[in-house]
Amino acid sequence: MNQFYPKNGRVILHVDMNSFFAAVEMAHDSSLKGKPLAIAGNPEERKGIVVTCSYEARKFGVKTTMSVWEAKKLCPDLIIMRPNFHRYREASAAMFAILRQYSNLVEPVSIDEGYVDITESVEYGTPIEIAGKIQKQLIHELDLPSSIGIAPNKFLAKMASDMKKPMGITILRKRDVPLKLWPLPLIEMHGIGQKTADKLVAAGIEKIGDLAKANDISLRHLLGIRGTQLKERANGDDKRKVDPDSANEFKSVGSSLTLPKDMSNQHELLVQLEKLSKETAYRLKQKEYYATNISITIRYKNRQTITRSRKLQNPINKIEDISTAAKQLFLKHWNGNPVRLLGVTGQDLVEQNQAVEQLDIFSYEKAAEKEPLYNVMEMLRSKFGEDAITKGVSLKRKKH
Repeated sequence: MNQFYPKNGRVILHVDMNSFFAAVEMAHDSSLKGKPLAIAGNPEERKGIVVTCSYEARKFGVKTTMSVWEAKKLCPDLIIMRPNFHRYREASAAMFAILRQYSNLVEPVSIDEGYVDITESVEYGTPIEIAGKIQKQLIHELDLPSSIGIAPNKFLAKMASDMKKPMGITILRKRDVPLKLWPLPLIEMHGIGQKTADKLVAAGIEKIGDLAKANDISLRHLLGIRGTQLKERANGDDKRKVDPDSANEFKSVGSSLTLPKDMSNQHELLVQLEKLSKETAYRLKQKEYYATNISITIRYKNRQTITRSRKLQNPINKIEDISTAAKQLFLKHWNGNPVRLLGVTGQDLVEQNQAVEQLDIFSYEKAAEKEPLYNVMEMLRSKFGEDAITKGVSLKRKKH
């Protein structure tokens, strides 16, 4: 099996869920399957925007960011639904719980995509076998389709996952770059937006291959140090590691564990939840984040996976608070069957200096005692600016 894994390099997957919001709604309501569906903000208003749409809708030309009235014009039978972010968060947490069964090195980059470093995951099979298992598991347990890229680094894995949609698995090696990437227009390269592409095209750099061979000095003049970085990527080079603790757009921090044996003893399961809560609290404090939502993932012996979350009244990052919320969720939703995997995740994160306590009946009295101090702080801030005074815990010592 080791022959399928490099001696010195890495094997990285990029897992990208297909039309995620629409797919989650279809998994929730099977009557929507096979129909043109769009998720849109303010669907009742003509100015509402399509957030995502099913592949059936795309056949009519419906696209993300298109206005609702334009989409309806192209597809009169289009079904339009408001986004249900609570449902999507639960599906996302369940998705990442599945990915973590194959490696501890999982880095979410958004609600519906992430990287998995499977270099040390030889026991689960070859890279393509692992990708196939993940894809089938996501369908079997969550009824959600995905595309997966397999490559020696994050950039190539991301490019690979975009090559076959929906339900594709693509291997992209560095030696494939000249043939598969270089002929593509710049706008199709991950990391290049329309403005950057326009700037490069104006300088005569039209394809990814042109960027790979471009003059370093000219690129620095056009884009600064980012120009050099993009050239490296165009040549298939990317040294970034898969970082489970990396800050990401979705902003969630958590920990999951495949148990050494199927457990049905409530005390043992609560002990495991305590450990996972401790790891989650540690990661939150490292990143200086507070969670305003706690979710748990339970995977049973029969592979059924459920994720349940709870919106918190106050932002938290202490072990005891996370543990209490996680245990309450578990006791409420565990059906008593043997458990194979547990996960605890802090979601909807806020930065430490932005975590404003939402007062409840128990904290009101203590906060009221501090009211004169808060009044003075507000007066100073209004006179000298928001950063004039802040809690000492959020200050960092600058290196000189």
